[in-house]
Amino acid sequence: MLALRLARGSHPLVLLRRLAVAVAAAGTGFLLLSTVGHAAGHPSAADESLVRLLWCTAPLAATAQFAVSTARTDPAARLQRGMTAAGLGPLRLTLLATVSTTLTCLLGVFLALLVFLRLRGDLGGPFAAGFNADLLGAGHPVPLVGALMLLAIVPLTAAAATAVALRPRHEAGAAETGAEARPRIAPPSGLPWGIALAAAGLAIEAYTSRGTGGHGGLLPLPGRLIGSPPGVLAGWALSAFGLVLAGPGLVHLCGRLLCAGRPGALRLLSGRVLQEESHRLGRPLGVLCAVASAAYAAMKVYEASPARPFGPLTAVGAAVVLACVTASALTAAVESRSARAHTTAALRRLGASASVLHRAAALRALALVIVLAPLTWTVAEMATLPLVH
Repeated sequence: MLALRLARGSHPLVLLRRLAVAVAAAGTGFLLLSTVGHAAGHPSAADESLVRLLWCTAPLAATAQFAVSTARTDPAARLQRGMTAAGLGPLRLTLLATVSTTLTCLLGVFLALLVFLRLRGDLGGPFAAGFNADLLGAGHPVPLVGALMLLAIVPLTAAAATAVALRPRHEAGAAETGAEARPRIAPPSGLPWGIALAAAGLAIEAYTSRGTGGHGGLLPLPGRLIGSPPGVLAGWALSAFGLVLAGPGLVHLCGRLLCAGRPGALRLLSGRVLQEESHRLGRPLGVLCAVASAAYAAMKVYEASPARPFGPLTAVGAAVVLACVTASALTAAVESRSARAHTTAALRRLGASASVLHRAAALRALALVIVLAPLTWTVAEMATLPLVH
């Protein structure tokens, strides 16, 4: 009840982010339901249905990450002065954020269920015209209990991820002041491991895709993955994990490059901010780079094989993943800006103009693009070499 009351009184931007989480949960839920419909319409193609279900893990993980990012920036889940005395300590605030995430995702999957049943014509109306009936198994009964159990994965995963990410890590003195105790781990320590994992993944993919006839490797369509070498998928996943692991180190490296030599005030301010916020921005940006690399590689494979068109379910899955990881990165930037509010106010009191702060933000963004964009393109290009040649 408290979560609903806080949701009603939230800022419109907070409500918009929660609505975006509900939309992402709806897209993921629809993909999960489509696997049930495919299994009901093709009982003899259990392997292909299983592959379609495994492909749903990507939008599921992206939705959970977006839900966690939204919960982090929710003002209702932040520890404020005096809240402990009112009975809302760190543990209860974490529980409140988890309940809010669960309710938001439940709304999304409920909408997905209604759309799924409407497209199949199970709500009394005709089957939706212009939609392939074979994709959703129209005309074949769907086990409702199994579909509901599969849909429950979305809110449960998002709630578990939120509870783990926002679990109380405050010291006794920080509970009342609202200061957040964040473990300070040196981001350069993850950079060599991330680069090593990315290189190992590319090597595995190149080795296992030899002799597959060029296009016999990874095919983004779920139904075409049967018979492809498992090492191609494993290598791609390892490379993506390497980019995510190296994310904080890469952001910290951008900050060090800006501060190299004899920097002026603008470069020094931009570099110090990137180094300080690398732990907050690194992971979402690493995930965004990994997804962008995968999307570029998938487009290269499709361009080399024009006979394999994009299907509607593939488009839905790609849209959910890309939208979620982009929104997570933007939300992390908003969280970083909020965390620097006191520092920004101090700089303004010392005479720093708004244009200087804006130029510093633009310089940080430019440094990130210069470092991360070529790396993302290189990983994607090297990943597609054994698949399109």
